[in-house]
Amino acid sequence: MAAISAERKLSRCKITLMRNPKFALMSGLLMVGSTTINDKLPTARTNGRDEEYGREFVSNLGDNEVSFVIMHECFHKMYQHLTTWKKLYDIDAKLANCACDYVINLELRELDPIEQFIAMPRDKKTGKPVGLIDTRFKGMNTKQVFDILRKEQEGGSGEGGGGLDEHDWEGANALGEEEKEALSRDIDQAIREGIANDKKMNGDGAGDLARRLGLLMAPKVNWREVMRNWVKNVRAGKDTSTWRKPNRRFLHEGVYMPTLVSHKMGKLVIAVDTSGSIGDAEMADFLSEVKGIAEEVTPATVELLYWDSAVAAHETYEGGAVEMLTQSTKPRGGGGTSPSCVSSYLRDKSITPECIVVLTDGHVGSDWGNEWTAPILWCIVGNSSAVPSHGSAVHITKE
Repeated sequence: MAAISAERKLSRCKITLMRNPKFALMSGLLMVGSTTINDKLPTARTNGRDEEYGREFVSNLGDNEVSFVIMHECFHKMYQHLTTWKKLYDIDAKLANCACDYVINLELRELDPIEQFIAMPRDKKTGKPVGLIDTRFKGMNTKQVFDILRKEQEGGSGEGGGGLDEHDWEGANALGEEEKEALSRDIDQAIREGIANDKKMNGDGAGDLARRLGLLMAPKVNWREVMRNWVKNVRAGKDTSTWRKPNRRFLHEGVYMPTLVSHKMGKLVIAVDTSGSIGDAEMADFLSEVKGIAEEVTPATVELLYWDSAVAAHETYEGGAVEMLTQSTKPRGGGGTSPSCVSSYLRDKSITPECIVVLTDGHVGSDWGNEWTAPILWCIVGNSSAVPSHGSAVHITKE
């Protein structure tokens, strides 16, 4: 019997996955971008939109192994890894590649633990998995895995490790802005189609993957409006009424009512995470909005903190100096991510704010700080699955 071509094998495996109820959620994403065979490519790769597979690589794999690689590339596209984690790639390309793969491979293993439909490729001689897999990273995101790998590397205990595929970061970066916007819309639509297809094939019972996709599709809100209203409501909660000055609105009716007295806000703490995936554009936009809010609620003092695993800088603005905040500020930091350093710093410095607004990428594990002494709002950039253990949260979608 003649050997099947790599093109045909790839096409057959994709169709089989789309027809399989277990992978119905991915049906739309499997159609995003182009799929080609590359005679010179040793494994596989994606630029976040298009997929390429090495001819010899595909030819030497079984159908279940090819299906695993297809799903692997599809997950890269679904999570938009090559745009979301570009900063990690700039820090250490190899560790960024490894971190992305560790997360994806564990999730794929959980989808089909007995490898009935998808199986991680194995070395033909040793029988060991070709891709990166480590159960200690279960439930972690790419940034958390990256931080662990980097710490181990610095300590001399990190392993080199080989990946299942290549990651075309340069190709992703070469996409124009219009192409990136179109891709984001295509992925959004593909996820919606996948969710609809999953309901048709499996009913309304959502599995873990369906819940994660649902988080990716969560309705977008105007974070600026949410943050502004939250701060204003905190201040409004301090307002009191007084009978010393009757409310003029009711005097003409012979009715005496108290006047609402608005107290000026005391300290407003702004804590900015300078690690992770928060770019200059997001930070500038956020600080500009903070400046506008401060001018509106007129806090006595704005305490601006920059932090990563420790508070790296502390700037104080009073009165009219707030107007110069965006021009004069000097962000510091760039290490790990630990919100507890902020709550500890506020206690150590005896800073007692009326409210705290934190800008972060939300990749903090279970560390959301402790013993906060004031209402806190978390403004989370590009991490829709992050849920603080206390306080309120608004998610900032990268534009």
